[in-house]
Amino acid sequence: MTLAAAGMLFASQLAHAAGIQVAPPDGEKFSYAWLKGYASNMAKTPYQDHKGELPASLKNLDWDEYQQIHFRKDKALWKDTDGDFRAELFHLGLYFDTPIQLYQLQDGEVSPIKYNAKMFDYGKSKLKNKKLPQDLGFAGFRMQFHTDWERDVIAFLGASYFRAVGKEMQYGLSARGLAIDTAMPKPEEFPVFTDFWMEAPKKDDGTTTIYALMDSPSVTGAYRFDITPGERLKMHVDAAVYPRKAVERLGVAPLTSMYMVGENDRRTSYDWRPEIHDSDGLAMHTGNGEWIWRPLGNPENLRFNAYSDDNPKGFGLMQRDRNFDHYQDDGVFYEKRPNLWIEPTSDWGKGSVQLVEIPTLDETFDNIVAFWNPAQPVEAGQELLFSYNMFWGGTVPFDTQRAEVVNTFTGLGGVIGKKRPYYSKRFVVDFKGGLLDSLGKDVKVKPVITTSAGRVEITSARPLASIDGYRAMFDLVPADDSSTDPINLRLYLEANGQPLTETWIYQWNPPAKEDRELHNAGHLK
Repeated sequence: MTLAAAGMLFASQLAHAAGIQVAPPDGEKFSYAWLKGYASNMAKTPYQDHKGELPASLKNLDWDEYQQIHFRKDKALWKDTDGDFRAELFHLGLYFDTPIQLYQLQDGEVSPIKYNAKMFDYGKSKLKNKKLPQDLGFAGFRMQFHTDWERDVIAFLGASYFRAVGKEMQYGLSARGLAIDTAMPKPEEFPVFTDFWMEAPKKDDGTTTIYALMDSPSVTGAYRFDITPGERLKMHVDAAVYPRKAVERLGVAPLTSMYMVGENDRRTSYDWRPEIHDSDGLAMHTGNGEWIWRPLGNPENLRFNAYSDDNPKGFGLMQRDRNFDHYQDDGVFYEKRPNLWIEPTSDWGKGSVQLVEIPTLDETFDNIVAFWNPAQPVEAGQELLFSYNMFWGGTVPFDTQRAEVVNTFTGLGGVIGKKRPYYSKRFVVDFKGGLLDSLGKDVKVKPVITTSAGRVEITSARPLASIDGYRAMFDLVPADDSSTDPINLRLYLEANGQPLTETWIYQWNPPAKEDRELHNAGHLK
């Protein structure tokens, strides 16, 4: 190790031990290359956890007290400039108990943004007259765009979590910088963005750039975010990850959302609202060009699926159902929640899109996680580079040229008016778009259905005038009258041997034998 490298390592340890400024040495300007070098060297040092390093007065805040603390808008960063962005800061306290450091960048020169109690209105919280340390740090920040100084376009708060909005200006699902060991038989690790550098915004630029340093027991990382608000907010992300040790399950571009109840999954249907979810499906564009739609669910037990791919073209958690009548929630407006699409812009190689669905009884719990997991083993000393675009908003940045799934309904199978002799599950899938609304009357549309187990029967595909599309229906009879093992289903529509739609995939767990009610009315024969 060179003397310079050793000095950088020592500086890294001091910075994260004492909260001193993290910046290039005198005479050197800040750059992403410098930040990557810093993170790489930091990965060679022991991890130091700073969670909970707060005064007792902040640790002991309850929810209502924390909600009393507000950043003063007259103290917003860049308020007195003609730049396109402003930033407001989040105070530490309650769940947000890991201090982070913020910096401003101006032509490569670093200026620390220092905590000052005068930045905040403490309302009726018990912090109003408390003296807090001048080097306290912050919990995170949010930014506004010049088209609306009142509402946020993006916010970074907690671990490596962040959220953004499209033209609907409605928050919904979240993203993270990285996920480690999600849904493993051991505690999940949550890397933290410990330091942020924010480029001073310029007038009429339309894009702002943020850099972040990541730290955790297993990895360090350097991130660059180029953020451009619009009808869909676009973020270009460059990520460099440096493992301190082997990681069993690395989650790249992780997305976190909520699905409690919807048209295809009524397990928690005790709420008066018909549907409750931030996202209703996982969309994938595979390396070989196939478009896939996987409806989300709220399973009785944790459900994990991995969809293998090679250089995926994209994936994301979507809120396709944008009809208020389907939610009836005039408080949080689920129909306005943004989609989030990930588009790789570098070679991601082999791996899998992985989906985790966790049981939930409450909409305040994020129970859906999706991410890319590289097939290559993650070992200490590597440099892992990922580049991708993120698109947030009610519309999507692509045209599949195929009809898309717009509804998935499930229920009891059988023929109406006839006694059911055995248990089956009915699946109804509606497709819209592509060529479906222009097909001639003589064109025969066929559902192509495959299942990993059981028997498919009563299949059909017919026009559905109400949506200018097609409805496919089929029943699935479980192969075993007692097994609750998951069954995987695939469906698409074709004509003359050519696919017309994206591929609908689904995983269904048959109920236990004692729960397979046939619900036959007494008059049926």
